[in-house]
Amino acid sequence: MPGTQTRLTDFMPYRMAITSNAVSSLIAGEYRSEFGLKIPEWRIMAVLGDAGALTQRDLVRATLMDKVAVNRACKVLEDRGFLQRSPNEHDGRSHHLELTVTGRELHAQIWPQAVEMYEKIFASITTREQDKLRAILEKLLKAARALEGDVK
Repeated sequence: MPGTQTRLTDFMPYRMAITSNAVSSLIAGEYRSEFGLKIPEWRIMAVLGDAGALTQRDLVRATLMDKVAVNRACKVLEDRGFLQRSPNEHDGRSHHLELTVTGRELHAQIWPQAVEMYEKIFASITTREQDKLRAILEKLLKAARALEGDVK
């Protein structure tokens, strides 16, 4: 219950963060050792692999990563030949970012491994619990985004 927690371990945002970090770290272990990608780099690849070309602003919005972290991850991916920039015809100040052929091939290699690890982790809860968790997380994200304007 909000306002009644006296310990950090009872604080729901903390529990969500450490759970997210634990899951991300397990999945990251799969692609870090084999492909030399860090979590932010894979996150950018995963979003671009799913959505196609996006601007850096779109990536910040989609990942909720800091602008600097997105920029840094994009630079690493571009330097490694996994990402390419093209002019944004609607806004000369930004570029479209998309995976190169090599980037799409790497994404296609990593994605099944990420899904396999996800399935191992989420096998500990039922499909119904997964659906409920997904719905709860969506509600919390929507509430956080709605409150974002109040804090700024």
